[in-house]
Amino acid sequence: MKVTVVGAGNVGATCADVLATREVVNEIVLIDIKEGLAEGKALDIWQKAPINMYDSRTTGSTNDYARTAKSDVVVITSGLPRKPGMSRDDLIVTNAGIVKTVTENVVKHSPNAIIIVVSNPLDVMTYQAHLTSKFPRTRVMGMAGILDTARYRAFLAEALNVSPKDI
Repeated sequence: MKVTVVGAGNVGATCADVLATREVVNEIVLIDIKEGLAEGKALDIWQKAPINMYDSRTTGSTNDYARTAKSDVVVITSGLPRKPGMSRDDLIVTNAGIVKTVTENVVKHSPNAIIIVVSNPLDVMTYQAHLTSKFPRTRVMGMAGILDTARYRAFLAEALNVSPKDI
């Protein structure tokens, strides 16, 4: 199985790392608009494979969507991060444009893929990907909740002075 992760920031790189280290898939392509970022993160993930004993091949690319061709799943994490004082709604116009462009490339190179959107604000970005792709709704979904749940559990563990595993 081949998975492309679009956006090599903290969320995207972590997603690629988890997919690789848990051997969820055999091939991962990490792509980003920032020159060299995806290549560097992918190289880090791939070069620790002999130490952590996994076989998931991870490569990176700066905006070369041809490298993502025939992906089974595309995870979209790209978009501007929220800055102090901004609401998630403040990101709508900019991130909708980013998600639209990314989705157009997904359709071109991986027309049979399932799209998982993580970009914020999630509901609007997922809808944007669905409209742009014209994929059936069963192939475009948003992923949220687990991050908020994990953060909540970490805060509770800290406040209660217990292990997060116990929450």
